[in-house]
Amino acid sequence: MSAEGLKGNSTFSEFHPVVNLTYYVLAIGLTMFSMSPWFLGVTFALAWVYSVLLKGTPVIRTNLILLFWIVLVMALINVIFVHDGETVLFYLRGNAVTAEALIYGISAAVMLGSVVIWFTSFNVIMTAEKLIYLFGRAAPVMGLTLSMIFRYIPLLRQRYREVAMGQQCLWAPEENGKKPPLLRRLRRTGKNVSILISWSLESSIESADSMEARGYGLRGRTSFHLYRFDRRDVIAEAWLIALGTICAVGWAMKKTEVWFYPSYQMHPFDWLTAVTLAAFAALLATPVVVDIAGERKWKRSDVTI
Repeated sequence: MSAEGLKGNSTFSEFHPVVNLTYYVLAIGLTMFSMSPWFLGVTFALAWVYSVLLKGTPVIRTNLILLFWIVLVMALINVIFVHDGETVLFYLRGNAVTAEALIYGISAAVMLGSVVIWFTSFNVIMTAEKLIYLFGRAAPVMGLTLSMIFRYIPLLRQRYREVAMGQQCLWAPEENGKKPPLLRRLRRTGKNVSILISWSLESSIESADSMEARGYGLRGRTSFHLYRFDRRDVIAEAWLIALGTICAVGWAMKKTEVWFYPSYQMHPFDWLTAVTLAAFAALLATPVVVDIAGERKWKRSDVTI
């Protein structure tokens, strides 16, 4: 597997959009309601693995920066504003800083960071075409909004680089290789952002006119797609729903929860917790296994040819 990741060559992305959406609803939803360190560790590790598998090693730096700020901000905010807990570490201006508040802040940061990393792979698997296919008929406005949001994030980055490069070439002869002052650089950044906003607004108007001309959202309008819910998708959907049901039962039995206040307490690690954790790990690891198996199968077929 290359350092650039699988990206559009993911085998899991070839499954039906319903299967892809079911996976991410379960993965992200269960992550958001699981504060046990066992479950946080599993979702954190597998979110990283799948993110790197799809987007390659360059995503490691981006994920580390995001996690650093998420953990720092949430941990600091919680210990500063929450003073509950029995274990007092020290006093800050007369306010107790407790170990329970610190642990809760770190746990919440890991949970939020895992959700953010899951969305990095979500952007690769759930393309705009899949979102429009899933929500185009039932909720065309929501489907269009979601697809435009996920499309404009990388598009704005690309356009900003083009604008900045053009402005740099424009001012290069005047600067003669010298670094401009800070105030001038700030002004140019503001100008680049202004150009980017104007360009994006003009493009959105053109897109709206084009979609209106093609009858988007009209009743009776049909759309072409190549998605078929075949036997492979039925098996994958049944597998995900079965594992999700086991995890939901474990969550209902409070096997994914911990108590932070007044003291940090966990449920005993019994057989039901082990079964729930195993189902959770199997659920999250499903696309990783599918993509690795698909990549190996492709390499074997390529060698045979």
